[in-house]
Amino acid sequence: MQQPFDIGTLLTQINALTEIRDDDALKIVLINMLNNLLTITHGRHIDSTVIYHINDAIKRDFVPYSIHRDKTSLELDEVTKQAVIECAASGKMRESNHDGAIRTRFYPIKAASGKAVSGKIEDVVSVESHLADMQTEGAINLILSIYNNFVSLINDNESDTLTGLLNRKTFDLKINRLLAKMQGGSNRKEDKPPQLHFLAIFDIDHFKHVNDDFGHLIGDEVLLMFAQLMQQSFRESDALFRFGGEEFVGLFECANSSNIAVILERFRAKIEHYPFSQVGKITVSTGYTEILDFDTASLLIDRADAALYFSKNNGRNQIAFYEELVTNGLLEESRKEGDIELFD
Repeated sequence: MQQPFDIGTLLTQINALTEIRDDDALKIVLINMLNNLLTITHGRHIDSTVIYHINDAIKRDFVPYSIHRDKTSLELDEVTKQAVIECAASGKMRESNHDGAIRTRFYPIKAASGKAVSGKIEDVVSVESHLADMQTEGAINLILSIYNNFVSLINDNESDTLTGLLNRKTFDLKINRLLAKMQGGSNRKEDKPPQLHFLAIFDIDHFKHVNDDFGHLIGDEVLLMFAQLMQQSFRESDALFRFGGEEFVGLFECANSSNIAVILERFRAKIEHYPFSQVGKITVSTGYTEILDFDTASLLIDRADAALYFSKNNGRNQIAFYEELVTNGLLEESRKEGDIELFD
């Protein structure tokens, strides 16, 4: 016999959804909402609700999110992989029947925090159940619509209007969250070796000349293309921000300082050799610093900025590592915040 929906629990979960800004946490709340809806219908439990994040569609690399199954039980068969890929590519629901009794449907959902700036769907939720009634299907679509609308609001609020990268306000949230994790000792994952974190500031060289010589409309096109090249060059896990004007910031996780140098140098070279429409060649200067456990956001910006200005003042079109500059005596170490003098 069909049981009434647990509206109270569902509304509580919708309220919880609107309080969250973290992408992974949002996915778990969505799974809870769908489970609450479906487990009480006909008094039968659903077989699974899983969200698949597509790391690489070509390699068929997926990250599954579920609150009921461990990772070993979330291995995708070829039928499921194909359905997830087709759902993401089309942006439309796909259905896969494993047998006559169980129906699995795949729905595209939006990714939060600027991860799907290009409009490409990278998250798909699968709902596997014994149910096929229109009321349940309508409720699922309503929950997914609420979720997608809320994620759109988050993305609009956290993204730079022109480039689609994350904005300065979102940087403050993300860097403080990272520092809190590092200071709390919860940054390291047991299945991964220790990782280092870096903050880099990118500044397009002579960008004022672009605006003066070609106009602000062409200047905006350069900024947009630069942002797209950043997204293409760096990993999805690397948070990318536009601070305003021609200044961009990235947060990176690497095994060591040699790795981040290779990554940033590769991007510098890519910009140098990219033919920007109407403008031709542009270059970028970069300054970066390692993020330490008890840093503050302002200290990090100061150090990366000092390295950036070293790049600018010594020929541009290069990367500079703050800690290396200090070690080699090329830059004086920035004073701690407590040493800063205040002026009227």
